[in-house]
Amino acid sequence: MRPTRRRTRLLLAAPVAVAALAVPLGVHAARGADSGTEAAPPKPEPAGSECRTTVEGSRVVAYCHNPYPSVDLVRLHTECDRWWDVDADGAVVAVEPGRTVRLEDRCWKEVATAWVSHRPAPL
Repeated sequence: MRPTRRRTRLLLAAPVAVAALAVPLGVHAARGADSGTEAAPPKPEPAGSECRTTVEGSRVVAYCHNPYPSVDLVRLHTECDRWWDVDADGAVVAVEPGRTVRLEDRCWKEVATAWVSHRPAPL
């Protein structure tokens, strides 16, 4: 009966020993200690249009200007104040570098909120 107890103790201790040896190796690899230098994360290239949105009564107008060298896709979203008035998502418009576009929409009555969404154009 003695060998069974010893074998059980060894079987229970084996995973603990493996984990104790594996954790320092995982921490060492995660820190990138093998490379000798720390790689800085790449800086994203500036992109996106600057948009100004105005609401007058039931009409929404947004002007978007793209000062960056990449194309930006913009879309005007309008949420109307009245429950029976239909909210709208405008068509996607490409804003070329150095260009300004005008986006328009309207509600039957009052406008609750309006905003412009952006996404980069596929390459």
